[in-house]
Amino acid sequence: MKEKINVAVIGLGGRGSGMARSISKMEDVNLVAVCDAYEDRVEDAKKRAIEDGQPEPFGTTDYKEIIEMGNLDSVYIATDWSTHVRIAIDFMKHGIPAAMEVGGAYTLDECWELVDTYEQTGTWAMMMENCCYGERELMVHNMVRKGMLGKIVYCSGKYAHDLREEVGYGDLRRHYRLRNYIGRNCENYPTHELGPIAKILDINRGNKFTTLISVCSGAYGMHDYVNRNKDLKKSLGKVEFKQADVVKTFIKTERGEMIELTLDTTLPRYYSRGFTVRGTKGLYQEDGDTMYFDKPSFKKREWEQKNFWGRGKRYAKKYNHPLWQSVTKETLEMGHGGIDYFVLRAWIESVKEDKLPPIDVYDAAAWMSITALSDKSLAEGSVTLEIPDFTRGKYLNREPQPEGDYYID
Repeated sequence: MKEKINVAVIGLGGRGSGMARSISKMEDVNLVAVCDAYEDRVEDAKKRAIEDGQPEPFGTTDYKEIIEMGNLDSVYIATDWSTHVRIAIDFMKHGIPAAMEVGGAYTLDECWELVDTYEQTGTWAMMMENCCYGERELMVHNMVRKGMLGKIVYCSGKYAHDLREEVGYGDLRRHYRLRNYIGRNCENYPTHELGPIAKILDINRGNKFTTLISVCSGAYGMHDYVNRNKDLKKSLGKVEFKQADVVKTFIKTERGEMIELTLDTTLPRYYSRGFTVRGTKGLYQEDGDTMYFDKPSFKKREWEQKNFWGRGKRYAKKYNHPLWQSVTKETLEMGHGGIDYFVLRAWIESVKEDKLPPIDVYDAAAWMSITALSDKSLAEGSVTLEIPDFTRGKYLNREPQPEGDYYID
């Protein structure tokens, strides 16, 4: 086991720069290199690393220069959606494990290439899906494993987040969402909601996705937003946004569960991941943070009572994952209420201990493929499509993940 590892960060926008700072503050990590297409971001990242007590890292606008450094243990990739997989594969081919930020795939071919590269080289990639480490997601995962919700039948989740400002001012902020919302229509960000659900349903470890169908609304939200903001109307007023305001995707699994995903990002709304798990004995629902069980203590029409909502916290003390039973103030402050810390540590511990990560290439390929497939389903009139088995049949006999603080089982 390595006591300290050398890592690089590729992509220094809002997400990458924030995670670089978190990495810099970890005593068992050396941040040895930073990279972005924009030189000012590179220089800012170098300065921040020094402020956080790191030696000045090597900086470049060409990530291939980092591949050739020769003293790298792993790389964290937070570039735009279209380049995550390509960069990860390039590092994997040089024997360097890659941590990839979330986002959907543009084609099924890139999902297959990610899997093939791992199988040919033995070098892994991990998808950095922090929502797999959410407090309620892990609590419900634990309750499902203990049989408290019975046989799971239906799960749903959302990426429900008003992103009109981020999309509209994408050029000014150098953010890639703008060009995606102009040129694509799909479930473009599935993994926040799908990752925790896939872990609960044993996807790639005894179960698999089988089919998908996507349906959508029209695309009106961004047009309205642009035309109510004079500074955007001049440049974007005549632009036709292709991305629908609401996209729903329905996935079936081999065991018979149904998954419903919702993308809802260009209309006024509050933030929610809408995490919901329903079984034959009860349910958990994130909106309202409540649970309901099929037993006498849950009286008829109890949901009309004020104390019904928010009862999820009553179960936390007994059923929370050990990570959340020992959480510290420093952990909670690291980003997104602690889940950034947990996913970073899962990656770092996997590198230090030379073991496979808890979210592997098969997970990444299956989850990311939903974007490419939803694109095709919508383009062809909401047709039903088969979802590939990226394990090539190995899911039937793959062992449960080993025990460990950051494994999800």
